[in-house]
Amino acid sequence: MAMFSLSSAAVSTAVVALVAAVVLYDGYRLRRMRAEVPMLGELRNGGWAWESDSEYEVIRNGTSLLTLGIMMALPWLLAESSETPTSAVLIFDLLLGLHCLWLMVPKRYAVTQTHLFADGFQYSWDGLRSTGWSGGSRLVLQRKGWWVFAPLPVGGALSDLEQAAARIEALQSGEWALFVTDEQE
Repeated sequence: MAMFSLSSAAVSTAVVALVAAVVLYDGYRLRRMRAEVPMLGELRNGGWAWESDSEYEVIRNGTSLLTLGIMMALPWLLAESSETPTSAVLIFDLLLGLHCLWLMVPKRYAVTQTHLFADGFQYSWDGLRSTGWSGGSRLVLQRKGWWVFAPLPVGGALSDLEQAAARIEALQSGEWALFVTDEQE
């Protein structure tokens, strides 16, 4: 029986390529944010759009930033014993560092009657669940069917999160019309 064996260089190249694809795609989506959420404040048909700043994004993504820091450090502990090329570990760390920067970039968000716009993506309300918001520096929604990857935190100033939470509650209770002005109907 032949044993399947991959070299450390081949495995590290595959890992770096996969991480590069994810980081570059996330960067592309972040660049599209302004096109997908061009206006801030009250939107047609009762929606609300806002922009966070870096401080809110650090608070919102604090656990992800900590996790990425650990992910950047761990390969160095194992690189020598696994014979992983130093260049692969450096590129891996650079990519994760770039991803950390993107997590701290101010983001645009929007709540509409049909979608949530966050992190350059749009999520249908059919695929999201809200557990309510009791104040604080972020609003956390749950993506249905995503298991441990379900939490979707949304950041911003307290006044913007209040507007978003009110609209999400109105969506769940069927009272969205409260946010639609007479001229929008």
